[in-house]
Amino acid sequence: MTGNRTLTMLKPDAIENGHTGGILDMMIKGGFKIIALKYLHLTNAQASKFYEVHKERPFYGELVSFMTSGPIIAAILEKDNAVEDFRKLIGATNPANADAGTIRKTFAESIERNAVHGSDSDENAAIEGNFFFSQLERF
Repeated sequence: MTGNRTLTMLKPDAIENGHTGGILDMMIKGGFKIIALKYLHLTNAQASKFYEVHKERPFYGELVSFMTSGPIIAAILEKDNAVEDFRKLIGATNPANADAGTIRKTFAESIERNAVHGSDSDENAAIEGNFFFSQLERF
């Protein structure tokens, strides 16, 4: 059974380039309801913990460094089939391979500066949502 919630982060490049409004607008027009939203600057410890699943990957250090380079926006989104539908909306990790009309095709600069994160499974969506938000912060 598919879930109805996913986690996203607008990454430092999207914030720095002034794409917050455009990305949030695409999410809402895509049928997603924002049930939690937070603007924050991740510490090295927080980013390291969040991306711990990639610890053994060669890009881990660069990813942590990038994600702590500026503020982010974390959000929990709600919609039927949220994870799969959001992955379609954001597009391929490499914006050069992303479909037209996706968030990454529209706003991402490169595979490293790809504007937005989206959970890759219902299980990870729950884990990631709990990383950023208490139950009191969800509406």
